[in-house]
Amino acid sequence: MSTHSHQAADLLAAALDAAGRGWPVFPLHPATKRPALHGHARCPGTGPCAGGHRGWEQRATTDPDRIRTAWTAGPAFNIGLATGPAGLVVIDCDTHTDPTDPPPAEWAGACGGLDVLHRLADHDGALPATFTVATPSGGTHFYYRAPAGAELRNTAGLLGWKIDTRAHGGYVVAAGSTTPAGTYTITDARDPVELPGWLLGRLRPPPPPATPAGPIRTGTGRRARYLDAALRAETARVHDAPASQRNASLYVAAVALGQLVAGGSLAEPDARAVLASAAARHLALRAYSPRQAEQTITSGLRAGAKRPRRIEDAA
Repeated sequence: MSTHSHQAADLLAAALDAAGRGWPVFPLHPATKRPALHGHARCPGTGPCAGGHRGWEQRATTDPDRIRTAWTAGPAFNIGLATGPAGLVVIDCDTHTDPTDPPPAEWAGACGGLDVLHRLADHDGALPATFTVATPSGGTHFYYRAPAGAELRNTAGLLGWKIDTRAHGGYVVAAGSTTPAGTYTITDARDPVELPGWLLGRLRPPPPPATPAGPIRTGTGRRARYLDAALRAETARVHDAPASQRNASLYVAAVALGQLVAGGSLAEPDARAVLASAAARHLALRAYSPRQAEQTITSGLRAGAKRPRRIEDAA
């Protein structure tokens, strides 16, 4: 059997092993971390998507027959593990490899994410042994069972320097996969334990900010109708922002309302309340932190104030 055939067989066995644990998997391009399933920008609504868009998360599977078909149909695919459907939260601790980029003052002296995680555990609670994978770059993946009803999402740097997490909407490269740097290797094969409470507390999405007690009173007449339309339009802009444009859309909406504030047509506290309420759904998904949202709103309002816009009633 050729080296390629051995590698393909090993990857198939690893994919079946992950699926046997109840973890849905999907193929990644050989020797990479990139999904091999279609990544169309606009769903055609045909083929696998005939009943609605199905990306890698929806098409991940634990079905042994589907896995055998996928991993014997072509090249030696790496293995993606869909953490949300698997009911997992994976703590991804990266290493520090760039001496010109020292850790922030809060984590001075840390050698990487693993060091930071142990410092957090020393302060907040125990870090129980669980299923663990060593990455080719020297990092570590800790697999934990997601607590029922937690609905945790991916995070980047929320726990600390060099620590990311993968949960709903995310995936990890599973054990057995290879890259030019090496192989993802299981270092602790025990079943994952439940995510410790202190980590859940740090990762749980914050409650949305309180919504205004009532609608903003804009009065009557053409001026009021225009202002109502502007508030609805900017709220919709923030609500409907695609994932990659959430913060940018909040900024643009803040600029638009900042112009009206500077023109005397809208009070600044009312503008902030509208923007904070519109941003609440994205805060719950951790698209940005409450502090980041506040900074974006403030920055946008200031930018809008440089170009005042006044709404006049018809004569």
